[in-house]
Amino acid sequence: MSSSSQDLRSPEKPGHQEDGVLSLTFDDNRVLALLMGQHDAHLALIEQKLGVAIVPRGNRLSIRGDQNSAELARAVLVQLYTKAARGAEINKGEIEGAIRMVKIADEKTTGESGVRTRRKTVSARTANQGAYIEMIRKNELVFGVGPAGTGKTYLAVACAAEALMNGEVDRIILSRPAVEAGERLGFLPGDMKEKVDPYLRPLYDALYDMMPQSNVAKALAENQIEIAPLAFMRGRTLASSFIILDEAQNTTPMQMKMFLTRLGEGSRMVITGDPSQVDLPYGVTSGLDDALSILNGVSGIGITHFETSDIVRHALVGRIVAAYDKKGIAISAQRKPRSIA
Repeated sequence: MSSSSQDLRSPEKPGHQEDGVLSLTFDDNRVLALLMGQHDAHLALIEQKLGVAIVPRGNRLSIRGDQNSAELARAVLVQLYTKAARGAEINKGEIEGAIRMVKIADEKTTGESGVRTRRKTVSARTANQGAYIEMIRKNELVFGVGPAGTGKTYLAVACAAEALMNGEVDRIILSRPAVEAGERLGFLPGDMKEKVDPYLRPLYDALYDMMPQSNVAKALAENQIEIAPLAFMRGRTLASSFIILDEAQNTTPMQMKMFLTRLGEGSRMVITGDPSQVDLPYGVTSGLDDALSILNGVSGIGITHFETSDIVRHALVGRIVAAYDKKGIAISAQRKPRSIA
């Protein structure tokens, strides 16, 4: 893609109504082709999702439908055109995310929520995601709480990669408690790195999505990026760092307090977790639940609660989570937490 200023422009006109049809004129046919997709597949998806008809003629798109649906389609097309002009890949996920955004948030929030990393620009796909990104930028400590697939960890890693790229922090520290599926590290094969890597793999995957693999390898070797189990954080003070604790529902209250007090000068911290997927032994209070009740309302701390409507994985994931919630068989609902000494 050319990086000329012309390529970064939105359509010449925001849209005008003509004989019951909303029309948009675009100034770059190359970018428009990316927006439309092969055999106009992207337009077909927007038509299906919003119940409109979109007819391309040269560099002009005509949208027919009820006024509200046509306006939503116009907003989606403008948003996607702008992203395509900036070099972003337009795919099904981006289209569905844009549709969700225009339905539940204004375009100003959408435009401000992009996170630039070395490999891509990551955009919020729901209003809660946009608020989460802005909260991370404005607060030193943020909690992202909600079901799987809502982008809690992915967006936090994106913000960390952006902060490192911009020189806002000197390093990224990613951590997880090694408590999953009833397994204990001592019984797993291999050395310590081989034991803990499976627990930390989602963090590696997110990093590779934000930075070239060679850059990640170099940063890991130079300790500019550190990925370690929660137990390795004890006794440290983490300054000038972007610190993320993932799967925080699997911490105990004492572990959570230990981790939170690692925050040093010039650092930011993001805590993510899903209270419905606690793997702690029966009767042990989750450190995430404990921290949320204690720290709610404390100045400088932001909390974003994600909902099933924020799930951006396969559409079926959202329905699965909703079904579990409806039946009331989420793990957190089954347990009766008690504090431990």
